[in-house]
Amino acid sequence: MSSDTVPTPNTSSNLNYATVVDRLGEGLLIFKSDGTLILDNATARQILGTNLAVVRQQGWAAFALLVGNEDVSADEIRAKALRQTEPVPFHLKIADAYVPCWAAAIHEEGSNPLIVISIERSDWTPLTELMDNLRKEALPAIEDARGHANFIIQIAERDKKSVTAEQLGQRVVRFAKLISNEMQNLQNFLQKLHRLEVVRTGQMEKTVKLNAKKINLADFVEDFLEEATEQLSNLPDREEEDFRDRLHIDIDDNLNVKASAQQLELVLLDILHNAVLYSPKDAKIQIRAFATNQGRNVQMDIIDEGYGIREREYDRVFTLFQRARQPQVLAEFGYGMSLALAKASIEAMGGRIWFSSEEGVSTTFSIKLPTFQESDNTQDK
Repeated sequence: MSSDTVPTPNTSSNLNYATVVDRLGEGLLIFKSDGTLILDNATARQILGTNLAVVRQQGWAAFALLVGNEDVSADEIRAKALRQTEPVPFHLKIADAYVPCWAAAIHEEGSNPLIVISIERSDWTPLTELMDNLRKEALPAIEDARGHANFIIQIAERDKKSVTAEQLGQRVVRFAKLISNEMQNLQNFLQKLHRLEVVRTGQMEKTVKLNAKKINLADFVEDFLEEATEQLSNLPDREEEDFRDRLHIDIDDNLNVKASAQQLELVLLDILHNAVLYSPKDAKIQIRAFATNQGRNVQMDIIDEGYGIREREYDRVFTLFQRARQPQVLAEFGYGMSLALAKASIEAMGGRIWFSSEEGVSTTFSIKLPTFQESDNTQDK
């Protein structure tokens, strides 16, 4: 075999491999060791558009300009692919959109290595769902808020003589609370959209890497609850309750994890929000944590004595824009985003999240995070 040629499969089949490559659902580019592009397929041509003509002419140097990773260059990605057997993930930035890609090397005896780039085809279904949800949530919230405000104005102007100041004040307060609830729901939705954007654009891992630090879990949870108790005790569309009365904490003082404090706060808020929302007012909620995997990890369990999850709904739990179809769940306001975002955050921190549940009894969400090691300090410097 001459150097820098694409390996030919050893087969007696009449299958046309060029046709197979051209019909792949993912884009495919193959570069010689000198940077020359020697193969592209139909999907790559669709994704790259006019950029591909430049890449064909100028090779790897032109392709490198499309790489959207700010913290690593295209040459560093190629070098890493040559060193390891696992594909290297990265992103292209095309028309202000980040496109997930993978780089891998093919090493054949007697020839120079080839760099293979696979490019994922953009799936606009999540964006379509996102915009549909935005319209469904934002427009009614705005219309309801305007309707409540206009009704207050009408009452004040129409009943100036027949309604006392106290009665008018009570009506104003009642409708003001409705407006506040609508705006709180809209604010929560917009915050989740921002988190989803961070995940979709591939920035979550970078954000976590920049902010990961040593966190003493007992102190962290105590501080978090001081900040979050008011929010969890005054959920929109729910009667006020003292969330702390339902809570039991069991966390060893010496548990330290390596994590992003901001992301961990968001995850805990998401899970506890669901625990409060989908359980009776007097149901207990427990947070416990302990070392596991011979001290290499810390596991935290959030246990509620709520409505539980039907087994046939398990697949929907971590799926974006999906909610369990149980009456108790559908009766409450929600987006089907929180747990999908929580999963993305935990995995970006090198952890894992899962759950166990029995309908009508309880649900346990478990989070496993890496234990902080003193060597992490030197690695971060």
